[in-house]
Amino acid sequence: MIGLSPEGPEDWWEVEALYDLCFAPGREALSSYRLRDGVSPVDGLSLVARDAQGILGGAIRFWPVRIDVASALLLGPVAVHPTRQGEGLGGLLIREALERGKAAGWDRVMLVGDAPYYARFGFARLEGVIMPPPTNPDRVLGLALSAGAWDGLFGEVRRWD
Repeated sequence: MIGLSPEGPEDWWEVEALYDLCFAPGREALSSYRLRDGVSPVDGLSLVARDAQGILGGAIRFWPVRIDVASALLLGPVAVHPTRQGEGLGGLLIREALERGKAAGWDRVMLVGDAPYYARFGFARLEGVIMPPPTNPDRVLGLALSAGAWDGLFGEVRRWD
């Protein structure tokens, strides 16, 4: 049995260790980290998944960003411990966090990732939304949590200040 709960301060370093395990060295050099630096994750949307023994199996974080005058959630990173991969835990984290984001009043979510994986959750390539370089534009994906949330929205993704 897996339980999901909001990430708290006591989870931070364990989640960071999971991200270090699951992602390549230098992950913090990615352009998306420049948008996160010095900005707190969105309260209640960054989740941890723990089993009945309290062992961390996965985590997901969301960060606020701006595109033009609009706000958006930046999804990522999401990671599942190698011993728990293939169990659907990543999908569970993503679906639950997206539902919580919608319930909290967010209209749009974006990420930098693999379109074939994220398409199952409704994400599609964002035309005209520009992440800081170097980011492959084909990997900039978005999902509208409310109808038309991405319509006519173009520009550079900026830090939440």
